[in-house]
Amino acid sequence: MRTIQVSGTNLFAVAAAELGDATQWYRIAAINGLTDPMLYGVTTLLLPEMDSTLGGGVPTQ
Repeated sequence: MRTIQVSGTNLFAVAAAELGDATQWYRIAAINGLTDPMLYGVTTLLLPEMDSTLGGGVPTQ
């Protein structure tokens, strides 16, 4: 698990950029105790490890 800091974004974009699949936003939300995918201001997030078996969403490439 690693930590990143983001500003003015949402968990869909973070999941797409960091995990390669926007639909995995819920994994980021779960480990950070969040329910709303919209982020405001500067936010520090824990990121789960990438899991290629959880695909099926919006690819980044």
